[in-house]
Amino acid sequence: EVQLVESGGGLVQAGESLRLSCVASGFAFSDYAVAWFRQAPGKEREGLSCISTTDSSTYYADSVKGRFTISSDNAKKTVYLQMNSLKPEDTADYYCASVYIMGRCSKWFLYDKWGQGTQVTVSS
Repeated sequence: EVQLVESGGGLVQAGESLRLSCVASGFAFSDYAVAWFRQAPGKEREGLSCISTTDSSTYYADSVKGRFTISSDNAKKTVYLQMNSLKPEDTADYYCASVYIMGRCSKWFLYDKWGQGTQVTVSS
């Protein structure tokens, strides 16, 4: 079965950095797109970034552009989200998700395989 496991969340101060990891199993990793989402209390789920593991093309939401970087290690079946210059408003539960998709990876509604989430808290 498809399984995605996130890790790397924690508590940091504003301006500091974290790197999240998403380890995938149970599917042909290189044939899928992988995305990072977040959801804060009282807010809608937000798509942040995605990568097409076939060609490494990427997309970033305006809220994280210039601060977050997504990358993929296909051999390890792992996608990373490097988060720099963290702000208190980045506090949320972060999830990775995957979908078999061709073309642009930012069709958020298509993602159908989800990890369990990892919590990120940024203090001021």
